[in-house]
Amino acid sequence: MTDKIVVFSACSSFDEARAIARRLIEEHLAACVNISPGIRSLYRWKGAVEEAEEYLLIIKSSRDLFGRLRTALEKLHTYDTPEVIAVPVVDGAPNYLNWLENELKSPDI
Repeated sequence: MTDKIVVFSACSSFDEARAIARRLIEEHLAACVNISPGIRSLYRWKGAVEEAEEYLLIIKSSRDLFGRLRTALEKLHTYDTPEVIAVPVVDGAPNYLNWLENELKSPDI
């Protein structure tokens, strides 16, 4: 098991997804963020079944940054209750995991 995680969060627009992704990378809370367009989400909200087109953020980070990443996502997001779900990265290519580690370090470290 590694200390790396993948965090999922869906956004209502491409512009919002891109702005959040850029901020997370600039703040070294994520090493990489993929934006998957055109996902269709069905969910229950305030007692009704809703359906929406969304943009899924696939965020690569680490467990020790999750608290700060979650706070940033909640602050930057337009949804009242944004999806913020982290899943562990059990293993990975050593070169990629090393790259992630280096990108998550703040420049002043």
